[in-house]
Amino acid sequence: MRVIITENYAEMSVFAANYVAQRIIDANPTPEHPFVLGCPTGSSPLGLYRQLIKLYEAGNISFRNVVTFNMDEYVALPEEHPESYHSFMWNNFFSHIDIKPENVHILNGNAADLKAECENYEKMIEDAGGIDLFMGGIGPDGHIAFNEPGSSLASRTRVKTLTTNTIQANCRFFDNDVNKVPKRALTVGVGTVMAAKEVLLVVNGPAKSNALRHVIDEGVNHMWTASALQMHQHGVIVCDEEACVDLKLSTYQYFKDKQTLEDVVSEYINKF
Repeated sequence: MRVIITENYAEMSVFAANYVAQRIIDANPTPEHPFVLGCPTGSSPLGLYRQLIKLYEAGNISFRNVVTFNMDEYVALPEEHPESYHSFMWNNFFSHIDIKPENVHILNGNAADLKAECENYEKMIEDAGGIDLFMGGIGPDGHIAFNEPGSSLASRTRVKTLTTNTIQANCRFFDNDVNKVPKRALTVGVGTVMAAKEVLLVVNGPAKSNALRHVIDEGVNHMWTASALQMHQHGVIVCDEEACVDLKLSTYQYFKDKQTLEDVVSEYINKF
């Protein structure tokens, strides 16, 4: 697992976007062999999406041969609802780039048969050749996607009941009314994410510092599902200084010394 520590959220977002863009460019995708990108929602990746849009607008990258699969979607929330993840992705990313609508895949939380919807989603990922790079964030309790504490680390796409902590954390998007927050969601599994060829997580702010400590400093634990990244052959965490306040000093120094900002950060931040 590689950990990149940046000064702040803005630098984290720039680094992560350049990293993702470079992976797509290096793959040189075609219509027959597209680049398959896993996409998260939430506040953490917003800066990453804004930077990818800037790279597209500058003519540095195209998404015409990129196929996307989103991590999750609420159950029984209309797609047109402003807080649905369909709306989130189109408003914050897809509408601003040249991706083909038919290449966008987001779970249907209003499907008549939710189990079949989840099984078909896994099949579509398999038919696409698997995820080349899965982007993601983590919750304050260390969850990835909607794989709440206690989820199986081998889990696949399924219906999940959200924890009280997650519902309370998300109520800020629903007029701070906990009763308006959906109680269930469709989510890719931890196993789905870990099956990607590469996984990149962005983690920012002091509210995520305890989770980051468990993901990096502690062992793999199904109560902190993002810790499964320790088992991934090509896992990268890009975080800001505020998210690192609970790391062991020796851990923090190790990753800061290892990256040597010429060796790693300049490679991607100054790429474009």
